Amino acid sequence: METLQLIGIIVVFLGAVALMMTRKLPTILALPIMAILISVIAGVPFMSEDPEKFTLVKGVLEDGSMRMATAISGLIFGSLFGKILTKIGVTELIIKKAAEMAGDKALPLALSFLAVASVIFTASNGLGMVILVGTIIIPIMISAGLSPMISSIILLLANGIGVTFSVSTLAVYIDVLGLPLETVTSYSWMVGLPLIIMSIIMVVYFVKFNGKRRKAWAMPANKGRNNNVRSIALIAPIVPVVLVFAFNVPLVAAIITGILAALLLSTPKNPIHVVSSAFVEGIQDIAGAAGLMIGIGMLLNAVMSVEVSTILDGAIEAIIPNGPIMFVVVFGLLAPLAIYRGPLNVWGLGSGIVSLLVAGGMNPVMAMVALRLNSNVQAVCDPTNSHNVWVSDFTKTDVNDVLKKTIPWIWISTVIGLIASTFYLF
Repeated sequence: METLQLIGIIVVFLGAVALMMTRKLPTILALPIMAILISVIAGVPFMSEDPEKFTLVKGVLEDGSMRMATAISGLIFGSLFGKILTKIGVTELIIKKAAEMAGDKALPLALSFLAVASVIFTASNGLGMVILVGTIIIPIMISAGLSPMISSIILLLANGIGVTFSVSTLAVYIDVLGLPLETVTSYSWMVGLPLIIMSIIMVVYFVKFNGKRRKAWAMPANKGRNNNVRSIALIAPIVPVVLVFAFNVPLVAAIITGILAALLLSTPKNPIHVVSSAFVEGIQDIAGAAGLMIGIGMLLNAVMSVEVSTILDGAIEAIIPNGPIMFVVVFGLLAPLAIYRGPLNVWGLGSGIVSLLVAGGMNPVMAMVALRLNSNVQAVCDPTNSHNVWVSDFTKTDVNDVLKKTIPWIWISTVIGLIASTFYLF
């Protein structure tokens, strides 16, 4: 019976992957559907009069929808912070100063925007912020002679770096793996440094040797919103990052401190209106991601249930990498499975798979490092990312061409990161 149940669960996983890859079923619906089907196949009780008993209704749907509460809160406050930085003009002023310092030379400008956009995305990321930053820096880069494809890649690389260090996304790994904040933050440089180095190499290579130059683009109008912003306010985006990484301040408290710092340093005319409108707009921007996290929580609770884990124990134990070589081989060769919401994508099937690996005996810190390194592939290359789709549409490039251009480089950086991490994990 367990063999048939195992086959049924595998079929559900593979079917969900196929439907998501072909875009016939959005991930936000696929995850809760998977959670329900897997629970039914494994024989999880539908309901029970015993409030302590794990059931489909209470354990998977109700408790699962609340499991990622920390991560959802981090997303909301991170988006709020980003909206405030935008409304008071800090984001636009940072970009303007970077452009002024770099001049009109293509390579200095590209590297400056890679660095500046990475810092901005560390403070706040998501489609809204990508659109805001992209609509400013992409026309400037193209006007300086960079091709639309290279300009797109620079924005996506910056977003990938920013997500790695973003305090609002660290909570995902805290909720999924049950690790303390200080443990997650302590490995961020190990995960982010290979991506930073590879991003710089990519930018230099593409600008110097692989760029079709053009100098025609309608520049965005300067609304003058940043003219009265004090330069001291430019430090506001890094305040939460410093508090979390240097002082282990809890995520929400660090972001709120960053918001207060931004308001105090910039003193907008109507701070109450700025915060209230930013709160509403910020929630609108992350509504899709929050819905995705609710589905992730349901899937996590489903696969971690006694009924499901009992069925999967044998299969999971067989694929847990034992030793540094297998760790690199398994997560290195399979890194592309992070795209298309695949089994190594924390925003897709990966949250459930990695939880099963940990439940089967894998060190949760090893699982976290592997998943975060593989997530670099997803953040930069995945054609199903809303920001990849937007930037390709904005620059009139093919989202699949972006995938082909970037994945060899990011794949290599992921393998390098996995190799380097073995010296600390084993």
